[in-house]
Amino acid sequence: MTSTDFNTVIQYHTDFLRPFAVSLTHNSEDAKDLFQETLLRALLYRDKYQFGTNLKAWLYTIMRNIFINNYRKNKRFTKVSSEAPSDLQQYETGKAAYNEGWNQMRMQEIKKAIDALPKPLQFSFELYYAGYKYQEIADITKEPIGTIKSRIHFARKTLVTQLER
Repeated sequence: MTSTDFNTVIQYHTDFLRPFAVSLTHNSEDAKDLFQETLLRALLYRDKYQFGTNLKAWLYTIMRNIFINNYRKNKRFTKVSSEAPSDLQQYETGKAAYNEGWNQMRMQEIKKAIDALPKPLQFSFELYYAGYKYQEIADITKEPIGTIKSRIHFARKTLVTQLER
């Protein structure tokens, strides 16, 4: 199946995906994001689709998995109201003085601890901290993904013990 044929078949199923996204998110903007992410992943991983199987079910599974992963990711973070109390609004924020000394000391301490890590752990951890995914780090370092996960885990564990107060 060529990529043009695959794109045509996916476009046929988009009418079924939109209502499913809305039913999962209960929000039209989040549903649009989920729909776009689903189509993006389907196009990126079209080589994983087995021709002759149920494409609609494959797309639904991708969408459901993206929704579950996003839900778990958002569950870890507490949502804070953006409304400030009325008594805080009376003060001008432009005249506030901030002491960045503690933050700078802490960052220096963290940088020293990262620099003290063994080089393989340090390199993998810095790439992960910079936003690279496990698979991308494995491709860069030409190491198995399990090795990369272990290195990042041990780097975190070492940093926590060194920086714990």
